[in-house]
Amino acid sequence: MPFSLRFVVPLALALAAIAYAVVPLVDRLTFQWFVRDLDARGALIAQTAQEPLAELMSEPRIAKTRVLRYFDRIMQGERIYGLGFCDRAGKLVYASSHFPQAVRCPPANERPQARSYVLELSDGPLHIWTNPIAAEGAAIGDLLIVHDMSFVERRSADTKKYVLILFAGIALVVALITMLIAEISWRGWVAGVKALLSGETLLRSPLGLKATSPELRPIARDLQALVRDLEAERHARDESQTVWGPEALRRILRQDLKGDEIMIVSNREPYLHVRRKDNVIEIQRPASGLVTALEPVMRACSGTWIAHGAGSADRDTVDENDHVMVPPERPSYRIRRVWLSQAEEQGYYFGFANEGLWPLCHIAHTRPTFRAPDWEYYKSVNQRFADVVRDEARTDDPIVLVQDYHFALLPRMIRERLPRATIITFWHIPWPNPEAFGILPWREEILDGMLGSSILGFHTQFHCNNFFDTVDRYLEARVDRETFSISYGGNLTEVRRYPISIEWPPAALQVQLPVEECRQRVREAFGIAPDIRVGVGVDRLDYTKGILERFHAVERLLELEPRWVGQFSFVQAAAPSRASLEDYQNLDAKVRVTAERINKRFGRPGYAPIVLSIEHHDAARVYELYRAADLCYVSSLHDGMNLVAKEFVASRDDEQGVLLLSQFTGAARELAEALIVNPYDLEQTAAAMHLALSMSPDEQRARMRSMRHLVQEFNVYRWAGRMLVDAARMRNRKRVLARAGSARRAAAR
Repeated sequence: MPFSLRFVVPLALALAAIAYAVVPLVDRLTFQWFVRDLDARGALIAQTAQEPLAELMSEPRIAKTRVLRYFDRIMQGERIYGLGFCDRAGKLVYASSHFPQAVRCPPANERPQARSYVLELSDGPLHIWTNPIAAEGAAIGDLLIVHDMSFVERRSADTKKYVLILFAGIALVVALITMLIAEISWRGWVAGVKALLSGETLLRSPLGLKATSPELRPIARDLQALVRDLEAERHARDESQTVWGPEALRRILRQDLKGDEIMIVSNREPYLHVRRKDNVIEIQRPASGLVTALEPVMRACSGTWIAHGAGSADRDTVDENDHVMVPPERPSYRIRRVWLSQAEEQGYYFGFANEGLWPLCHIAHTRPTFRAPDWEYYKSVNQRFADVVRDEARTDDPIVLVQDYHFALLPRMIRERLPRATIITFWHIPWPNPEAFGILPWREEILDGMLGSSILGFHTQFHCNNFFDTVDRYLEARVDRETFSISYGGNLTEVRRYPISIEWPPAALQVQLPVEECRQRVREAFGIAPDIRVGVGVDRLDYTKGILERFHAVERLLELEPRWVGQFSFVQAAAPSRASLEDYQNLDAKVRVTAERINKRFGRPGYAPIVLSIEHHDAARVYELYRAADLCYVSSLHDGMNLVAKEFVASRDDEQGVLLLSQFTGAARELAEALIVNPYDLEQTAAAMHLALSMSPDEQRARMRSMRHLVQEFNVYRWAGRMLVDAARMRNRKRVLARAGSARRAAAR
């Protein structure tokens, strides 16, 4: 023991010294971070309140009551400690009820400017943001925004505690390991543990002879195989790069899944063959986030992609079994096309899926429409795809990845045809709360179909929780929130959070010109002057994307900040979508009319504030738009994830540009460095646009660098890899249990 202490005591002292040095540094960095965050927040609030406050004070007789009432509304929404307004003489004119007396107005002779400082009081520090307020171009006073920073001290105390606990834990673990190494033989210890974990002790007796219990041998062999699989995965991860990529997926298939068959089922196919007017067949990539995410995965894993053949020349390009190999430039997997009649497509796709489930799940203020004939078509098409899955499967236990709301019934139907299949269903759109879902006439059938899955995935934990609540409300099922599983009808379904992403690096980025050349090309293509700042939006023409709200925010920006008239244009690239549906036709008309109205109001010869391009844009053109933009605005009113936000971040290898992101997207839970806005709040959004256009290059770089690191680390290969690793774990567990059951039955005989 004294020999061990020679190593333990110096180690403990060194760790204690490091902890003592690190704690103040962490404390200081935490405080600086919160001050910077409150600065940005204060600036955004001041920009939003600028014009309304000036208007309220235009009538002195009733100004005080109106201003104080306005202050109360702001404090309720923003959790502000106090608000005050000082006139140009340095006198506090208006103040909220709890405004601290220690906070002083700026001196009367001081030049109006926005600034912040921290005021130390006995009750704790206060953050004060001072912002000049102007009316008709002249400063009338200063708005004082006071935030209570006592929460910083509480969080700093927690941080200190956790750092000390961490170092204490490290010291304890290292000390134990050191003493173990000093007291026992390292080689013997490792060999003993390895033999225990590998199951060799189950196969041999203490004397080295073969075990006399043959019923344990299958269990031991399975345990050995499982350990080898886990070791292979660990070695593959260690040897691979830190970024997930195609090779990591191939390793999972080769080592974890032993080359098991992979199938994807989706409504939309990754490649369409379209016949042009000159009778030439061309290949198109549809504007779909689902295809953007899954196509790189299929290229890495090979297999079969089953989808509806919707291209005008699709039938002319398949073989006798309705197969076609893709991608055309380097075939690596095959598409199995399923043919639907016009009536089937109208009822299943445009009817039940997109007039019923789509608005039901998105809660975007468009009423869902449910028709019994559409439901019948939905069931029959799901059955057709289930039959195709059975026919295409080369084994009786394939891995089937079912995609999205078009196939809610499909997992149960596949389970009936292929009982041993591992079915992973991923729901790409939001899942509503039980009250909203309850209006669906066939809610029990939809839930029953989805619970035919082995694994059911959503973008966010919030959507998972909504699904748990829905099943708990409408089905006789055992919902286990601790293990994230649902037991229903004798089957167990795991419900998991898998935030979807994009490939890294994006293939479209590899053929892009430098940023400056992209800026020049985009400005020339849309007739935008070289010195005009550019914002972009890239979406399908869908009412859930908030395109109208986006245009209104641009209009409000030009009203509040006239300096941007003639200096800022917003380019909206909108791919036509579901044009046969009345809601989408109405949206198309409204978008065009709104853009024209704003352009007439603020436009001038050679300048248009809204540049609208309603047509299909390929990936290369979209990435060129991203790279040319000063800001990108994703204004979805409700979205599962939204990959446009991640594509914009991935495109900016210059680490410039600002992302404005709706709080109602799944991406907002990951890309915290974006400017998160409520797309329904035009004042807030206009202020955020102004902040984005005024943001310094250094701050843009800091925000973009952090977001790029996240998108790089959590890319689409990691998304797919997590699902496949979970599938491998589930399949291995079933095999071990099956072997153990066989051994018990053999022993009983």
